[in-house]
Amino acid sequence: MDLKLLEHLKSFLTERRRTLFEQVLAERTRHFTVVTEDVYQMHNTSAVMRSCDVFGIQDLHVVEERLGKKMDREIAMGAQKWVNLYRYPKIDDCISHLKNAGYQIIATTPHNDSQLLADFDVTQKAAFFFGRETEGVSDTVMQAADGFLKIPMYGFTESLNISVSAAIILQQVVTKLKQTDVAWQLSEEEKQLLELEWTKKTIKSAPDIIERYHEDHM
Repeated sequence: MDLKLLEHLKSFLTERRRTLFEQVLAERTRHFTVVTEDVYQMHNTSAVMRSCDVFGIQDLHVVEERLGKKMDREIAMGAQKWVNLYRYPKIDDCISHLKNAGYQIIATTPHNDSQLLADFDVTQKAAFFFGRETEGVSDTVMQAADGFLKIPMYGFTESLNISVSAAIILQQVVTKLKQTDVAWQLSEEEKQLLELEWTKKTIKSAPDIIERYHEDHM
């Protein structure tokens, strides 16, 4: 991590942008993460990405085992600049990666004996899995899950749109998390790496500036 390069690049940002980066990074977390599995309507995954950004979730994992889709930039509304996106061709690969990173696998489903959202223990790292619109999460996720989570509903409809479900769940768990003593914030190194990446994406001439910087410091 070249901190001098970061400071050099930040000099090309406005004071307002630098302050905004600091404020957003202070609220970012990897304590929770989100997974979408074979979502059919690409705007749904894009909307989930937007919710991740809004509620401070840094990483979104997208499994495209059956359906290969590109992110809908219009729906994401720029969130693809600020949220890290990870793609997987197989659900097993995603599950293994997240388990190795210390995450509980939490399947969101209105069925079986799912735990109510209000009762969810936010102190443990968790990856929330959202499945395909018509089918929900796959049997593979259900079998690998460490827990099941549902949003209480009181009408005739027993399911919500995936992007709506994700927004409700993230708002609730993030709000509760910030009321705990859990160290949910990013490390200083993680913040610096993200700030560098965001700064590069913000400055149109960043590649040229970086090239000149390295030439001057050879």
